[in-house]
Amino acid sequence: MSTMPSRSLQGDLRELALVAGGAIPGALLRWQLETHVVANMLGCLLLGVVLAQASQRKRLMLWAGIGFCGALTTFSTWMLDLARALQAGKPGESALLLLASLVGGVALVALGHTIGMFFSPHLRDRGAIPKKQ
Repeated sequence: MSTMPSRSLQGDLRELALVAGGAIPGALLRWQLETHVVANMLGCLLLGVVLAQASQRKRLMLWAGIGFCGALTTFSTWMLDLARALQAGKPGESALLLLASLVGGVALVALGHTIGMFFSPHLRDRGAIPKKQ
């Protein structure tokens, strides 16, 4: 009987280590930021940049996209902020937070993706981004 993990298990452990390695600094950054909205918006922008780069780079997506951005931006904290605003009798603030987070988050992912595509030489070289004449 072999004591070495199977290739599949080894691959899973490597992927888990990448996600965990990104999650720790992402969670620490979130903890240091003053507001959760800033953390979520920053994470959305960074996720867009990662998405532009990650089509051919699975490890980058695991570390930066899932690990770092996943820990930096959390749905549960967003819901907690909404619930607290509602409990405090601030439905307008709740609605603004909901709308700003959804619209702002999607817009920042799109902006980050555009930035990531612009700064990605391998995507520019393949013709995904037109070169200036």
